[in-house]
Amino acid sequence: MSSTTSNTTTEPPLITGIPTGIVPYIMIGAALVSAAVHFWLTPVVIEFDTIQAILFVLAGLGFVGGIVVYASRFWRREFYLLAALFALAQIIAYFVMNGPLNTMAIVSKATEAVVVLAAGYLYMTAEPTTDSL
Repeated sequence: MSSTTSNTTTEPPLITGIPTGIVPYIMIGAALVSAAVHFWLTPVVIEFDTIQAILFVLAGLGFVGGIVVYASRFWRREFYLLAALFALAQIIAYFVMNGPLNTMAIVSKATEAVVVLAAGYLYMTAEPTTDSL
């Protein structure tokens, strides 16, 4: 009779959950609101400018994709900087493209500013990552 030993390594689950504290939830909520505004306005924008409508969809997908990565084991501290830059790019693009001033734009840009601030705070307070994928 032979015995076999198993050399299985246990990987962390793909979805690891959200860190504790209120700031991550504020950041996620703000990102969801901004994504919703971009998706909501896409059908309106597509009537005037197809390229801009595509950019709206990509912005919404960027926020949703960021949330998915944030909840996964692939998230790293440095990604907070990318999240802040992505949200800041949305704000800058609005002004560069002379976006119209309306309630939806104000809500979207305000929530993106919240993402910038929350991601910056989380970057500053998070422990540096030393592990690799």
